[in-house]
Amino acid sequence: MTDFPEAHVLRLAPEPALPQPRGELSGRVLVTLAGRPGASLPSDEEVRAADPYGDDLHLLLYVLYELHYRGFAGTDEALEWDPALLTVRAAAESTFLDALREGTAGGKDVAEAVDGLLLEPVGDDGHSVSHYLQRDGTLQQLREYAALRSLYHLKEADPHLWVVPRLRGRAKAAMIAVEFDEFGAGRAENIHAQLFADLMADLGLDTAYGGYLDIAPAEALATVNLMSLFGLHRRLRGALVGHFAAVEITSSPGSRRLAKALRRTGAGAAAQRFYDEHVEADAVHEQVVRHDVIGGLLEDEPGLAPDVVLGIEATGLLEDRLAGHLLANWRGGRTALRTELPAAR
Repeated sequence: MTDFPEAHVLRLAPEPALPQPRGELSGRVLVTLAGRPGASLPSDEEVRAADPYGDDLHLLLYVLYELHYRGFAGTDEALEWDPALLTVRAAAESTFLDALREGTAGGKDVAEAVDGLLLEPVGDDGHSVSHYLQRDGTLQQLREYAALRSLYHLKEADPHLWVVPRLRGRAKAAMIAVEFDEFGAGRAENIHAQLFADLMADLGLDTAYGGYLDIAPAEALATVNLMSLFGLHRRLRGALVGHFAAVEITSSPGSRRLAKALRRTGAGAAAQRFYDEHVEADAVHEQVVRHDVIGGLLEDEPGLAPDVVLGIEATGLLEDRLAGHLLANWRGGRTALRTELPAAR
């Protein structure tokens, strides 16, 4: 594809604009964030009655979580700790977390849960996005995938850092070692979020942070919200470690397939580099995460084993939901986004 050198810098400013609402609940929260008078926030009962995987609830959660990251243009930064908004967020988190617990098997056998992450299906089982994209994916489908994943990858390592002050000893040292790689080992151009922005530029996509929020489906928002949910609560530190393990351990094989898909479609060298980097780096990270991050955490706090399992299983649950959405639409000849992706820049 045509090179776009001016887009190869992750655009961090200005802050993203507030998105469009996706229902009554998110609409009322967005009115408050915009600072317009007369806003009436949703009640606990209204939030708890919402679809725990639906667009309205997940946009509500996303925008409230985003106050702890970059915020939104024109939104008062003091709203990050507004008691009324935190009350709404707590009700939405409870609704989401209850659904995650109900949808996962649970238990406290961490070794079994981790071993399950290491099992690769023999060939394509029909449910793998990376297998589909490697074999049949079009360049436009790869662009869609990158656009919706940008909400995740442009902040990928940030929520994981919230667990660092909640760890001790071996687990903390190992977590920092892996995160050091995620943040480019001290080189800004090698930060993994920057590498993903470079991938987006090669695909002719807008590299602005949060630029595709309005067209990303609820299934994609849920994967981002999961990181923030686990990261922002000390009581869920074990679940965040489980999420981190699931991401790092399953990354290498999928990244290899996605790199092949990008080569097959002629996406560009920068696009390929992001996944090539993850093939090598995450193969090393897998051992560190398994033996030192998880092992060190459970050595210090064995009672957190059920939470680690929850983190692993909830990650798999939401990734499966996203895969189902993507593959059903792509195989049906439809876009997987809420509206068609704009043409390449």
